[in-house]
Amino acid sequence: MPSTSLTRPIDDVALAPARRWLQESDSLIVTAGAGMGVDSGLPDFRGNEGFWKAYPPLAKANITFTDIANGEAFTEDPVLSWGFYGHRLNLYRETIPHAGFALLNELARTKPQGMFVFTSNVDGQFQKAGVPEERIVECHGSIHHLQCSDDCSGAGAAIWPADEVAPQVDMAHCRLSSPLPLCPSCGAVARPNILMFNDYRWNERRTDAQYRRMRAWLDQAKRPVVIELGAGTAVPSVRRMGEGLGVPLVRINPREWQVNGADQVGLPCGALAGLQLLLA
Repeated sequence: MPSTSLTRPIDDVALAPARRWLQESDSLIVTAGAGMGVDSGLPDFRGNEGFWKAYPPLAKANITFTDIANGEAFTEDPVLSWGFYGHRLNLYRETIPHAGFALLNELARTKPQGMFVFTSNVDGQFQKAGVPEERIVECHGSIHHLQCSDDCSGAGAAIWPADEVAPQVDMAHCRLSSPLPLCPSCGAVARPNILMFNDYRWNERRTDAQYRRMRAWLDQAKRPVVIELGAGTAVPSVRRMGEGLGVPLVRINPREWQVNGADQVGLPCGALAGLQLLLA
């Protein structure tokens, strides 16, 4: 049965152009924001109230999402920063991607050029759902990879998997209770390879390589269609990418679904509900 998380009714007339574009396409570009993970049970941190509901100790201390998801926080209080990111790392490892990921994979298998994913999410859910690593751009990095918080080797600094990190977090205070992960090169505190707010030390080499692979793939895609999922306007990285390609676009978003232009369709619903309707 389709998910019922619809903001308002959607009829087949509204869906017809989007379905036609998909039928005629040779490739699929999926652009995804935080709303993509909501149907898997992940929070999207929309506003301080949503963030504080997920992290009561930070609410008590009046620490906002932009305060804790901040490059300087790892210098000022790495135990608190790793309490937050350690909990998120554990959460993402435990989360099972919702059925919408499988629907996208099934659709991609019908396209000669397959699918490429562009996402601001750092959770690794697309890889977990079976999308090949070489077909994903994580424009804000990945929590499943680490780097030195001091950027100890500059442009040549290492990025390594977080596989051996098993954070133990005191959730009553949102603080790491296990040892801090350390940089293997210089011994400084390691941090997730994520682009944070006020972040001057993010190592972007891994993401740059992803961009290069996407550009090469786009050269082969002749009739692509964008499916945008749960991407908002507060941090518009994902929206700008999809809109900037100049190809037909289907926007699935329960709150910010409005579109401009005859080659765009907006569906006012959650990611899973929208995909079920679109691909029915």
